[in-house]
Amino acid sequence: MSFLRSATNQFKNLIENYFAGLTLTEQTQLDEIDINILKILQNNCRTPMGKIAKKIGIPKSTVHYRIKKLEGEGIIEGYYAKLNANMLGKDYTTITFVRGKFGPKYHQRIGSLLADIPGVTGVYFILGEQDFVFLCTSNNRQNFMEKLEKIYDMQEIERTSTLVVMKTIKEDPKLDLESIARA
Repeated sequence: MSFLRSATNQFKNLIENYFAGLTLTEQTQLDEIDINILKILQNNCRTPMGKIAKKIGIPKSTVHYRIKKLEGEGIIEGYYAKLNANMLGKDYTTITFVRGKFGPKYHQRIGSLLADIPGVTGVYFILGEQDFVFLCTSNNRQNFMEKLEKIYDMQEIERTSTLVVMKTIKEDPKLDLESIARA
């Protein structure tokens, strides 16, 4: 019973430490104009401001001001080209689950180590049997194995389990802005 109590206290401390640095802030209020601008930019971030203004029916200066405001608030984090991994020879996609050695702020430490591996496109701290899941694109199986060997050499890692993607059915980083509009 003392083992269970100890494990429960460790988990409680982990959660408290994780959320200690976070503060709850009021969610940024977006109006219909902001949402329409985000929809257009999310579909094609190279759309000229004049075209956005015409589509929405507002002055170009308002579009400029709203985009700067959305960038300043951190809602727009950047602008990217969507690359075709297959056309670039990066057609070996994997999903790897990782169990790390438990300890204070281990999720930050291990998460950073995983994120620094070339080809890793996403790292997620999760709850359950595993601690992390990361997505990775590689040239081939050998290239992925080289990355996995680096992970095996990390003292903070206890175990991994990898799934190999055979075919990508959908991969779209766009957010559902319709649900924000209705909220």
